[in-house]
Amino acid sequence: MLSWDETQKAKFTESDARARAYGLVDKGSFTEFIGPIDRMPSPHLPVLGEAIGFDDGMVTGIGLVGKRPVFVISQEGRFIGGAVGEVGGAKMVQTIKLALQAYEEVKKKYPDSYEQKRPAVVISFETGGVRLHEANAGLLAHAEVMDQIQDARGKIPIIAVIGSKIGCFGGMGFIGAAADVIIMSEQGRLGLTGPEVIEQEMGKDEFDASNRALVFRTTGGKHKYIMQDSNFLVKDSIEEFRGALQKVLQLPFGEIEKYRRIGSLELVEEQLELVKLAAEMQPKDSRDVWKYYGNENAEDLPDMPIEEFLRVVKRRERKTK
Repeated sequence: MLSWDETQKAKFTESDARARAYGLVDKGSFTEFIGPIDRMPSPHLPVLGEAIGFDDGMVTGIGLVGKRPVFVISQEGRFIGGAVGEVGGAKMVQTIKLALQAYEEVKKKYPDSYEQKRPAVVISFETGGVRLHEANAGLLAHAEVMDQIQDARGKIPIIAVIGSKIGCFGGMGFIGAAADVIIMSEQGRLGLTGPEVIEQEMGKDEFDASNRALVFRTTGGKHKYIMQDSNFLVKDSIEEFRGALQKVLQLPFGEIEKYRRIGSLELVEEQLELVKLAAEMQPKDSRDVWKYYGNENAEDLPDMPIEEFLRVVKRRERKTK
């Protein structure tokens, strides 16, 4: 495994779940929960003759970012596409529960200064959604994680980082969208239904999953940033994601909560307005929407370096503050 300093320079897209978890927190501060040495694989996969992973493709643990305890959940896309099953889902749920317990303890111990020590949860997504081998358990895991996110409202921030090769799709797309803050790279992708599934169900004329440019214009980090589905856009390195995470955690909790996309009547109404706009516009391509929001140079945006893109791009204006 790379050293922490080497990890910082590594590309996020090329890093495994453990390197991402290790590199997002302060040097030497990460402690893993239920790692491979503890041998807790899926009980369902051997029955189906499938290979197992001793951590079930889910790395969880705790580290520090400054004075804050940060509970990390990191998915491994190299294991069954990062799909979530019973064990991986349980690790996600219990990690958020531990973060909530830590919040109560910190608040009790430091009643006048707990804001600076408020725990946070960071989820590094790399997943296609539910593991079909254990679908019911996977669906239940998604529901339980959403339940924990609701319990975390008003207490601890849930921060999603999306920049790995597979992206964040399926039921996990719901989880990502429910996070307080989303940090993405240009290479990150976020959506409900994956490109291959759309093509399979609707046909290649509707959506050509082999057209990588189309896929990234539709689900990629730049499009999500323009649409305010992603709050921050960074370069493809662990160091860049960590830098954005540090900036977020320096904000007052009330400011962090304002970044949400869902979770209130006002936010639901804002999303419904976007649905209405899409029905009226009938856009043929995401670039049509980019132009609607004032990007006359929409054709140039996909190929722009991140620094230039962030300097010139115009984003959808949010009505909720």
